[in-house]
Amino acid sequence: MKLSAPIHVLKAQAAELKKEKGITNTEALDLVAKREGFNSWSLLQSKKDEMFPKSYDEILDFFNPGDIILIGARPSKGKTVFTIGLFVQAIKRKLAPNYFFSLSEVHKDIAGRIALYDETIGNINEHLGYIAVDYSDEISADYIIERTKGTIGKKSVIVVDYLQLLDEKRSNPPLEEQVLKLKKFAKEKECVVIFISQLKREVESRVGQRPLLEDVRLPNPLDLKFFNKIIMLHKREELDGVVDVIFYRPKEFEFKVGWGKSLRFYSL
Repeated sequence: MKLSAPIHVLKAQAAELKKEKGITNTEALDLVAKREGFNSWSLLQSKKDEMFPKSYDEILDFFNPGDIILIGARPSKGKTVFTIGLFVQAIKRKLAPNYFFSLSEVHKDIAGRIALYDETIGNINEHLGYIAVDYSDEISADYIIERTKGTIGKKSVIVVDYLQLLDEKRSNPPLEEQVLKLKKFAKEKECVVIFISQLKREVESRVGQRPLLEDVRLPNPLDLKFFNKIIMLHKREELDGVVDVIFYRPKEFEFKVGWGKSLRFYSL
């Protein structure tokens, strides 16, 4: 069972109920828990770790409306393909428009890579209104908001490829300012914004090459606490075709997914 909102948001809702109804904090928390499908707050707390995804197909449902997500890995470790797979899942649900903004010249074949996941995505009648891919040189937080604000919905997914390129142009605002603007936009529209992120080279010289939170490459200041969820991908050479999906926010948690020769990720 997935919670309707993160734990800290549910606690804030309980605080409001406490004031509104004049009840104790425990009673308010239990009311919120019952609304979420649990008999008590303590039971909800004990089950929260079970709500983490256990497979690739469960990741998209783990994201809450208004979340901003960071997905990071070193080059050729699958971060773009992994994110495209989640994007395709959102498209196929046909619940709201979804947007993929690519600032990377090497990723101008995004549409073709999307088709590798599902060839019906290219059928304009099948998915009309549910997918848009944008390669504009003008991509920034303001550009993304202006491009999507008229059509974006509660179940929409916006992908930004890459995080580090948002403020590469001097005319764009600082990176942190843009991320905060997109965070506010995601919360207002109840959509999900996913940032694909580069990692530092130091990962490759580390024994085991397991990426850590501090490996996110930040040429300009940005507090990673702004992200609701942070995912790193770790492709171990000794396990061909298997990738570790490591969550560093909201807490450290991981599971394995398959990465096939057809350039698609899948649940093991």
